[in-house]
Amino acid sequence: MDAILQARMSATRLPGKVLMPVLGRPILSRNIERIRRAKTIDRVIVATTDKREDDAIQRLCETEGVPVFRGSEEDVLDRTYRCMKYFKMEQCVKFTADNPLIDPAVIDQVVGFYLTHPNEYDYVSNNHPPTWQDGQEVEVFTASALEAAWREASQPFQREHVTPFIWDQPERFRIGNVARVDDRWYRDYRWTLDYPEDYAFIKAVFEELCPSKPDFVTDDVMELLKRRPDVHAINANRAGYVWYREHLDALRTVAGSGYLKQG
Repeated sequence: MDAILQARMSATRLPGKVLMPVLGRPILSRNIERIRRAKTIDRVIVATTDKREDDAIQRLCETEGVPVFRGSEEDVLDRTYRCMKYFKMEQCVKFTADNPLIDPAVIDQVVGFYLTHPNEYDYVSNNHPPTWQDGQEVEVFTASALEAAWREASQPFQREHVTPFIWDQPERFRIGNVARVDDRWYRDYRWTLDYPEDYAFIKAVFEELCPSKPDFVTDDVMELLKRRPDVHAINANRAGYVWYREHLDALRTVAGSGYLKQG
C-alpha cells in the first residue's frame, strides 16, 4: 500500500523540526527510512506545502528518491485528498513527520488488519481511542471516505487534522481500531515531536539504539527506557496530551471514551 507522509517546515512550537539532525541525518530521512521498513508499504510519498520554505523538504526527498506532492499549508485535508487523486490511490496509509520513531511492525499490524478484511472498513487506525505510545499513530482509509470528508468537512480542525470527519461518524463510516491491551502505554509515553524536549528525547533514543541496531523496534525503546529512566524523563511531563481536548464541544466520540489523560 502507498503511504502519505505529511511534512512541513513551519511549526508554531518547533519551527523546522522535520529537518533537525539526528546522527548526521535529518529527522525526516529517519522517518522515511523507518516507514520503508514496513513490509506492507510499497511506496512513501511526502505531502508538503507549496510555500517556498518547503523547497528544502522537496530537495531532501529528491535525494531520498521519494515522490513529493505539494499543496495547501493550512487545509491539510485538501492536500492529502489531492495527493491521493494525483497518485491514483484507492486507499492509503497516512503518517505525520512528527513521529520519527514509528515502528514498522506496528505499521504492518494496522495495515495488515485492513488488508486481511477487504471491503470491510472505510477507516482503520490504532488511535481511536489511543492505546499505543503517542508517536505510533497509523491511519488507513479509502479514497471514497476521504473524498466525502474533503467535500463536506467545514470546521477548521477537520481540515487541519484530515480524518476526524471520518472517525467521528461511526454510524456513517465503517471504523476499525487496532488496540493494545495495556492502554497506559499511551498515557505514560510520548514519542512524538512537538517541543524542544521531544527533540532531545528522540535524539537520545536514536543515539542509544541506532548505531548497533538501525532497525530497532518498540520493544527496544521500552527496554532502553527501563535501563535509562533519565531518557524517559526528558519529555515525560507532556505525555497524554491530545489536540482533541480543545474541540470537545464538536467531537462526539471523544469525551469519556479514554482519549483524554486522567488526573
